[in-house]
Amino acid sequence: MDRKLLQQNIQLLFQQVEQAAPGRSVTIVAATKTRTPAEIQAAREYGIRAAGENRVQEFCEKMPAGAYEGLSRHFIGHLQTNKISKIVGMVDLIESVDSIHLLQAIDARAEKLGIQQDILAEINIGEEASKSGMPVTQLDEFLEYAAARTHIRVLGLMTVAPKAENDQLCQYFTQMYKLFIDKRSLACDNIRMEYLSMGMSGDYPLALACGANMIRVGTGIFGPRDLNFGKDELNNGFTR
Repeated sequence: MDRKLLQQNIQLLFQQVEQAAPGRSVTIVAATKTRTPAEIQAAREYGIRAAGENRVQEFCEKMPAGAYEGLSRHFIGHLQTNKISKIVGMVDLIESVDSIHLLQAIDARAEKLGIQQDILAEINIGEEASKSGMPVTQLDEFLEYAAARTHIRVLGLMTVAPKAENDQLCQYFTQMYKLFIDKRSLACDNIRMEYLSMGMSGDYPLALACGANMIRVGTGIFGPRDLNFGKDELNNGFTR
């Protein structure tokens, strides 16, 4: 994409975030699925401070190419247990931990590395069969298990809301915010409700209005995805 357009998109994003959440600290995570290292680094130059990858393979290809240099690295997609060795210890935050089984595997890998891995608990707030995330009813058990672990740290909650009209969408976001506030009362060394990650390019202003302090924005920063993205494009990505 064109650098000038990228800069304009990011400036507009900053303005809209300030309008939706005036005076609040909001972490903007650039959703970098199919985006090249050049595009990701250009976004950093224009003020983006965190990058979120959906796919383990893309992360592993872009990492040695310097895509995330100077950026906080997040993993925001569905993570399979057989791929955690490629992610644990390599990212600052895994936003998409959706089961005790996955939590166990992350904790075990982090223990081998001698680190503490920061994570978010992913909630399937719309109870959609097609989406990952745990039901709200499983969160207490998840957090109870997490509290006994020494190599993970739960820093908040994440959700991908269903596509819905604004009134219904606001209900989902408000439910997440109430859950987030409720769990803040937990007294535990490795559970701290710092981040509520919800809202993407099409709905982040509403998510912010409902209490989000972390959003994941892809097309709102970079424009439409290149569906033909592949290894040959790793070092390209801008029109000249």
